Amino acid sequence: MSKKPKAPPGTITATQTGWQDTAFICRKCARTLDGGFGEDGKQTLRQALRDALRRRGQRGRLGLIEVACLGICPKGAVTIGLASAPGHFLVVARHTQAEAILALARL
Repeated sequence: MSKKPKAPPGTITATQTGWQDTAFICRKCARTLDGGFGEDGKQTLRQALRDALRRRGQRGRLGLIEVACLGICPKGAVTIGLASAPGHFLVVARHTQAEAILALARL
């Protein structure tokens, strides 16, 4: 196992991800919903999106990052923020198809 490089104190560096966009998924919403997505309805939203991207052959195009509460707190849904759409959140209801979400993200 290789060691991660250590940045010297007080430095800022940039790195490339290869992603076209980044989706910030509310961890609190996802936890309270406890699944509800995917073919069988047992996947989390993050897992369903990752599988949909894999099926399309676009696995590395969208970064899926779970973050702390985004402050919207919908009932029966998960909040997503897209880096490409600042100032807007998506409120994704349970059982929404991952393909529909990817279409909104223009992927």
